[in-house]
Amino acid sequence: MRWVEPLGLMDGPAAFAAVGAGRALPLAGGPAAFALVRLIESGTSIAILPATEVPGDWLAAVDHLAAAPAPFAGLATTPCRPLVMGIVNVTPDSFSDGGLFAAHAAAIAAGHALLAAGADILDIGGESTRPGAEPVASAEECRRILPVVRALATAGPISIDTRNATTMALALEAGAEIINDITALRHDPESRRVVAAARAPVVLMHMPTTDPQTMQAAAHYTDPVLEVAEHLAARIAAAEAAGIPRARIAIDPGIGFGKTAAHNLAILDRLPLLLGLGCAVLVGASRKRFIGSLSGQAEPGRRGPGSIGAALAAAARGAAILRVHDVAETAQALAVWKACVAGGAPDLPKT
Repeated sequence: MRWVEPLGLMDGPAAFAAVGAGRALPLAGGPAAFALVRLIESGTSIAILPATEVPGDWLAAVDHLAAAPAPFAGLATTPCRPLVMGIVNVTPDSFSDGGLFAAHAAAIAAGHALLAAGADILDIGGESTRPGAEPVASAEECRRILPVVRALATAGPISIDTRNATTMALALEAGAEIINDITALRHDPESRRVVAAARAPVVLMHMPTTDPQTMQAAAHYTDPVLEVAEHLAARIAAAEAAGIPRARIAIDPGIGFGKTAAHNLAILDRLPLLLGLGCAVLVGASRKRFIGSLSGQAEPGRRGPGSIGAALAAAARGAAILRVHDVAETAQALAVWKACVAGGAPDLPKT
């Protein structure tokens, strides 16, 4: 299998000038750009070349990297500003905020607060997917989330974090718009039919198994980035075969799902390679264990600053959606980062 990996990333005025001079290409439609590419065939790097000088039989792959993906779920990103997906865990046992929003009223209030803080999408889940988590029956999952979905669906776009087809169908009927499946529609044989029939946008995530209880035992890769990309390419093909067009698909490399800290960092560093799949890329690194390891912060709820660092790194590498707990802080950081990479904000006051 062939892959083209963007290298030599740049942003701001330098990216604009390099693209205009024919020395670089826009990354996923811009405003970032890439000046170099690594050509990879059958898992082996065969050349590093200027992005504008690749052989003819590689041009289509380079064009995929330069083109902007279709707006996911009809939600267009602004230049340098990914969509922010706010997390609402209606669970007693999620790794970071388990129990805080288990009551329906608390979850609904949290969702409204996240939207007011700048969330573009709310991701509502009723089953913890932390490493080793016990499975939750669809009936209990629906009892947890459906009242929350109904209450929040008129306030903003709702994504449902589930791997169960029955939950997907009932949540869509309740007003949800997006399906976010950590198993990439592998866990439940009916899930692809449900998503296709509803014409719903879907997030396909990489996880080496379909069960959080076993995923960390499967964290073995020769090249985690290429293997994640190949897995996602296969899941996109399966979704398309089931009648789900690529324009309705986003992909998620699954930070922390069946991966070590080293795997997570490698994926974040080489995230632009995934843009060649032609789908919006979602990154969910918020409060994950590797952030605690890097920062020395054992308490997940106090990993906000580290999570923002990971979010900005993902944004700089082409992520279109950031799934986060700390929406207000992430939105603020993105606003400042956007001004910095754009070379300044002309509407700022002079003093």
